[in-house]
Amino acid sequence: MSLIGTEVKPFKAHAYHNGEFIEVTEANFKGKWSVVCFYPADFTFVCPTELEDLQNQYATLKELGVEVYSVSTDTHFTHKAWHDHSEAISKIEYIMIGDPSQKLSRNFEVLNEEEGLADRGTFIIDPDGIIQAVEINAGGIGRDANTVVSKIKAAQYVRNNPGEVCPAKWEEGAATLKPSLDLVGKI
Repeated sequence: MSLIGTEVKPFKAHAYHNGEFIEVTEANFKGKWSVVCFYPADFTFVCPTELEDLQNQYATLKELGVEVYSVSTDTHFTHKAWHDHSEAISKIEYIMIGDPSQKLSRNFEVLNEEEGLADRGTFIIDPDGIIQAVEINAGGIGRDANTVVSKIKAAQYVRNNPGEVCPAKWEEGAATLKPSLDLVGKI
């Protein structure tokens, strides 16, 4: 079953954020747009490139009313240590959730049970706490944060303009579609 259109399941986790340890629950995903970015582990190879790329888009995402959360099965203590020792990760201003219980990874169906690590999963969650987009990549395939920004803009447009949809490669300000009988077979 797809997670698209489902509400984020209840959870409670510890996180590292701007020099402090905080608690995060499903309630944090309500009232604003959220991006949740799962990755396999701290102190690895592809992961810091993705998280740094996400940080490079963080200001743009904040302007769009989006909060970003990264998640791995490491602890919030490990996130702090990685933040303190990695040039790429030290730039991160968004929330880094620890999931050593693997509950959050299971809730989002990205846990690789054999390895005990999360797959590379990106989730876009609307202000009602409903999952609107999911992307899962194999371990060796890094993600591009520009794609996340584009998907957020499209999701926000569709939410704010009922009856309209965004075609492939849609960019803000470009034409959208209004699905109707008249369009069938004409695109």
